[in-house]
Amino acid sequence: MSKKVTAELMVKYLEHRDVKYVFGLCGHTLITFLDALGKSDKVKYISNRHEAVASTAADGYARITHKASVVMCHLGPGITNVLTGVANASFDSIPMVVIAGDVPSYYYGKHPHQEVNLHADGSQYRMLEPVCKRCWRVDDPELLPDIMDRAFRLAESGRPGPVLIDMPMDMFAREVEEHLWDRCLKDSPVTMKPALDPAAAKAIAEKLVNAKNPVVHAGGGILLAQASQELADLVEYLDLPVSRTLMGQGCLPDNHPLMVGQTGFWGLEFTHSLTKNADVILALGTRFAEADSSSWYQGVTFDPRVTTFLQIDIDPNEIGRNYPVEIGALGDLKLGLKQILEEVKKICPEGKKNPELRAAIAKAKADFKASNVDISNDSRFPMTPQRILKDVKEVIPEDALIFTDVGWNKNGVAQEFDINIPGCVHHSSGLATMGYGASAVLGGKLAAPDRICLTLTGDGGFGVNPTCLATAVEKGIAVTWVVMNNSAFGTIAGLMNGNYGNKYGTTFYTPDGESYSPNWAKVAEAYGVEAIHCNSAEEFKPAMEKAMEANRAGRPFLVEAPMENIVVPTPGCWNINDIYTPKADIIADGKLIRQEDGSYIAPIHSKSHKG
Repeated sequence: MSKKVTAELMVKYLEHRDVKYVFGLCGHTLITFLDALGKSDKVKYISNRHEAVASTAADGYARITHKASVVMCHLGPGITNVLTGVANASFDSIPMVVIAGDVPSYYYGKHPHQEVNLHADGSQYRMLEPVCKRCWRVDDPELLPDIMDRAFRLAESGRPGPVLIDMPMDMFAREVEEHLWDRCLKDSPVTMKPALDPAAAKAIAEKLVNAKNPVVHAGGGILLAQASQELADLVEYLDLPVSRTLMGQGCLPDNHPLMVGQTGFWGLEFTHSLTKNADVILALGTRFAEADSSSWYQGVTFDPRVTTFLQIDIDPNEIGRNYPVEIGALGDLKLGLKQILEEVKKICPEGKKNPELRAAIAKAKADFKASNVDISNDSRFPMTPQRILKDVKEVIPEDALIFTDVGWNKNGVAQEFDINIPGCVHHSSGLATMGYGASAVLGGKLAAPDRICLTLTGDGGFGVNPTCLATAVEKGIAVTWVVMNNSAFGTIAGLMNGNYGNKYGTTFYTPDGESYSPNWAKVAEAYGVEAIHCNSAEEFKPAMEKAMEANRAGRPFLVEAPMENIVVPTPGCWNINDIYTPKADIIADGKLIRQEDGSYIAPIHSKSHKG
């Protein structure tokens, strides 16, 4: 029987699962694992300057590959720093395996260097429990083969998400019998996904065929299941209008004749005119989150008084969470939508055509685009965000991968930047993590080296952790950062100003009152990244063209565009506005007035609800 160091066998297992990269930051607990990684010709280590950059880059990688990414971190500050990126992946259902170094197993409770043990000995890994599907601490290296196999399978199956393997540093260096890994190396790395209950597929099909004003409401689950074609096949057969969530952008091309657009706070009036009056809504891979549902105010985005809800999700916890469902079904959307279409064809062999609906959708889209023409062509400086988006759209290829941050670069993109190829845009939705885009784009490029990859980020978001620049230079990751610089945390500044008439604590100033912002182009150059700071609106598009040339030549690039802080239009509602500035029909504690029939009065729809 041959023995090998555990760390070497771990790397062999990663090779078996065709893991290409491990994202991380070193620490003394990890050097045995790093040594083993360094000997692999199949797994490459992507070193970062901050654990949040590592976990966020890994998030971006997994969104493109649809396979669990791997993150490595040290104990103490390593595990606290990695938390944000892991939580972001958790909230957006992104598969990830975190391997964390820990103190030697025989020193639990003695408070060795960097151990966190305030409440229990050997328990610091529990800091990740709230955002991981499962956390394992390895107390016996002979159990590690089973743990690693279960970890990857759990991360990728059901509702995807992160898992943690906590490794005391001595466990990495233990020698174990190699044959103990034989079983997991024989396991198929693929877990087959469940189809719908046939009775559910039939019942849903009947509801859709018989509905007078049906709407399909699509969330990020469509993209996670890679079910865009199946969605298109169903809605085109019955001419069903499709609304979407923020995470659902690109599930169906934004220029598709049946794609109505986003719902909720940053949704569109026309979209709401369909969703709030639908007699049947089929919800696909969405939990009806607050921002997508106008804080669940009845009659604004959705109205359960007039709508029957049907819901399909891979996670039973999401069925009926925020709206009552007549049919709740568990299953993979790619398989489930095929099943539903098969049943629809039995009931309605000729399909349905609704030219009036298609015409209304086309007119609404045309009117919305026309309303943005002037501001999108405006040459004022600092630039309008609409002009930035227009110029970016004209320069990048249609299949470019875009990672947004938070603010205009996310909400504005979701509202007016057409994504016409599924899977081309990636938002931080559940956690809405500032700084997400600048690091996630690194992983996106590693997953798709032949495609243009860029992030649209604000100066606030980019400033969270610009060390992503160092990773790009060190590893030759040719991405573009577009920094939309308004010298503020712009979205919160707008919210603050709209409700309290000031921007205290949300904009950047020097002690003498001068508006302040680092010159991010010069910062990028200091890291070794080519960069341009635009000094007029006319300079932006040529700068983007230079960025594309650099990316195609294998070099990263940063374009900084000073931007006017224009608030994103908000046709929907958000309860936070009514908490800050209660309206006449809102009780002081922010709740709506309850009527005699048990329903609630929706807030007055007016400009006062714009963030």
